[in-house]
Amino acid sequence: MNAALETLKERGFFQQCTDVDGLSERMDAGPVAFYVGCDPTGPSLHIGHMVPFFALRHLREAGHTGIALIGGGTARIGDPSGKTEMRRMISYDQIDSNVEKIQAQLDRFIGFDGRTAFSDNNKSWLADLNYIDFLREIGSCFSVNKMLSFEAYRQRLERGLSFIEFNYQLLQSYDFLMLHQRYNCVLQIGGDDQWGNITAGVDLIRRKLGGTAELNKAHEAFGLTFPLVTRSDGKKMGKTEQGAVFLDPALTSVYDFFQYWRNVADADVRKFFMQFTFLSVPEIEGICAGNINEAKERLAYEVTVLIHGRGEADKAMAGARAAFGGQGDKSAMPSVELDKSLVADGIGVIDLFAAAHIGGSKSEIRRLVQQGGAAVNGEVVSDVKQVITTVGADDSGEFILRAGKKKFVRVVLK
Repeated sequence: MNAALETLKERGFFQQCTDVDGLSERMDAGPVAFYVGCDPTGPSLHIGHMVPFFALRHLREAGHTGIALIGGGTARIGDPSGKTEMRRMISYDQIDSNVEKIQAQLDRFIGFDGRTAFSDNNKSWLADLNYIDFLREIGSCFSVNKMLSFEAYRQRLERGLSFIEFNYQLLQSYDFLMLHQRYNCVLQIGGDDQWGNITAGVDLIRRKLGGTAELNKAHEAFGLTFPLVTRSDGKKMGKTEQGAVFLDPALTSVYDFFQYWRNVADADVRKFFMQFTFLSVPEIEGICAGNINEAKERLAYEVTVLIHGRGEADKAMAGARAAFGGQGDKSAMPSVELDKSLVADGIGVIDLFAAAHIGGSKSEIRRLVQQGGAAVNGEVVSDVKQVITTVGADDSGEFILRAGKKKFVRVVLK
């Protein structure tokens, strides 16, 4: 097998391939162009979206050319794959705004140079399509019976599949055709829930551009999918009780991003090192053979560096160490400023936690206190009527509030 494909397989980026021997031979013959797609249905990617882009960087490192296709056109419909119901429609202006934000996020992670990696937007060829012409030229190449055999459509048929969503596979397949014609792109990679769409694109290229043995060889195309990344508890990667772990720090703070990785299950540490870092396999094995908590901290640090930069990762780690170990820099912890007058004459512990936005609603905070899960400056508070005053502040005149085992906030009195 081609060395780049071996790397993907070793690190967990290999589930199905349309023709692994043919792809391996093609990649051994020289660099190939390949693409990864994502739809800008929100203003930020979350960490689950990033798996194919980590694979993109591995393939680029091996000398191949990666195309990040942002679906400014396909987002107008929405991919039914993996969805239990139809996506909420958003305005075209919002989609265009999302495209700009996601393109910037990917540029920071990938580093588009226009040669070994670049982005494109399928809006440029989808937005002004003539529907009748598209049906004649592209729709005629698709079998409804075959489309309904794919898992993404079969699952949705039970709950209801809209006609607009049913067109999505045609559009994604057309993307592959357009990228093949524009950039000689011969490979699409993505999660295994995209298998049906990817193989349909491979088939469309063959139907439209093949026909003879010579043409089939000149226009061969391939698809490669990865296992869907789940945690050891079976839940989706990058999901928390509060929602997705976003790349945008305005949606998921860098500290919370760091803490997500710091708190992964022991059983997930090696797998996540392999897929979400670029450390060598021997180095990963060495880290995982040591102290598991140190390994988790290293994982959190490495991923945060890749997404947010070393400076932000250093701050997040310092804040985490201050919160959990009494070391590090407290200023790097999640903080909230409160008026000193709120505390001067005393404030109920429930009101203090609510003002600091930690612990949830007041009823949730009350239960937290009753169950011994609330602490102020390291001291557990179990009386829901306890009053906190500035006398209880630490030497710097601040409070460190803890809700449960993993949520901290630094209260700064002004």
